[in-house]
Amino acid sequence: MLWTSQELNAALNLRQTSCSEIGIHGVSIDSRTLSRGDLFIALDGISGKSLQHNIVKARDGHKFISAAESNGAAAVICSKKIECKIPSFLVNDTLDALWDLAKFARDRMNGEVLAITGSAGKTTSRAWLEQLLRAQGSAHASVASYNNHWGVPLSLSRMPADADYGIFEVGMNHRGEIAPLSMLIRPQVALVLNVLPAHIGHLGTLNAIRREKLDISKGLVSGGTLLLPFDLDQTGLAKDLNILTFGLSDDADISGKIIERNDPWLLEVKVNQERFEFSIQSGGEHLAKTALATLAAVYALGGNLHTAVKDIDKLGLPSGRGNLLNVSGRCIIDDSYNANVVSMQCAIDNLGRKPGGKKIALLGEMKEVGDHGPPMHHDVLMSCEKLDAVITVGRGFYDSREILGTRLLQHAESSGDIDLDSLVAYTEPGDTILVKGSNAIFWRHQFVDSLVSAMKNSRT
Repeated sequence: MLWTSQELNAALNLRQTSCSEIGIHGVSIDSRTLSRGDLFIALDGISGKSLQHNIVKARDGHKFISAAESNGAAAVICSKKIECKIPSFLVNDTLDALWDLAKFARDRMNGEVLAITGSAGKTTSRAWLEQLLRAQGSAHASVASYNNHWGVPLSLSRMPADADYGIFEVGMNHRGEIAPLSMLIRPQVALVLNVLPAHIGHLGTLNAIRREKLDISKGLVSGGTLLLPFDLDQTGLAKDLNILTFGLSDDADISGKIIERNDPWLLEVKVNQERFEFSIQSGGEHLAKTALATLAAVYALGGNLHTAVKDIDKLGLPSGRGNLLNVSGRCIIDDSYNANVVSMQCAIDNLGRKPGGKKIALLGEMKEVGDHGPPMHHDVLMSCEKLDAVITVGRGFYDSREILGTRLLQHAESSGDIDLDSLVAYTEPGDTILVKGSNAIFWRHQFVDSLVSAMKNSRT
């Protein structure tokens, strides 16, 4: 049982409910995915204290209480008096109530908690950590990319009291969003994977992004550890922080080395003069760094590093984060979830290293880059020298596309405008196709599914 009525009353500071004894097995804010026995929270818009200025009002969850009840909800948290047959907890603001549940859930959990932020790789590192730590104890982690003002408290509210480990993503796209989420999580270990020009259109400078990412340290419990890339500027951090660094440098506290850049990639990690070799199934220097950071997190949490390095080579990648799909003899690199200039260049470099066959990149424009957009898109296309063909998508690439010369196979305004038949006809068994772009270009429209279907239906 995840929550009792007594615990809910205590968390929400309520004296009574319509029912004294209930058992809650899960927490949901979506009536469509709710499981029988879940607590349904009817989120109804902007909260006065829990949200940042940029959050817009969402759909009123009270309209879906009836559907939640039909789908087996055990109880509901609401801010309006409603007619329903299941117990209801009436609060002033349902999002604030979700935060209150999160605080209570964190207070009752005595295991080790990690918060992860970074411009790229958060979901991959979180997924890897969850799997590695489940081999060493009970681990709870945020699902998908639940890393914002409702995703973090929802993930916390779902954490069992007896979990050995809690692993949570923390994201942002505006200044001032990370600190309150970190203070809600109160991690023993806070990990900054990297600082890249993602959302630079909102924050203005790379230094502003750095400062925002470093705010994850504000939630650290007393004696906690901040994990940072070795080459990251630490200016502005509190002097008494316990900091461990990681990176591809012998001077890092947890240092790594790339031994072989073949598939799989062979790597080394060194901690306290002890060296461990390990491999990862998908290559690319950005993934090597993510793997190193993940192992550094295991170490900082007090996990067994010997076990982790043996297990990490068995781990795949979350969908859309560089995972490989073999379709009709072609290899599709599905990196369609998101993009920034550095991650795009790394993905292109990795594609260029692939042996045999043509190397084809489908590149979607980068969003939230503001005035930095033109030079960033230009730099991405300048990285395509080793590729055989490129398809550019979106206005961001329009002015720079001539850089590609004869390598430009197509330019499309949206992913839906790509001539898939022409692309499929151009490819043959042994070719590798990279799909990389901002979420709104490929991922949101399930483009890779369409590409896979077109290849399966072709006669070649």
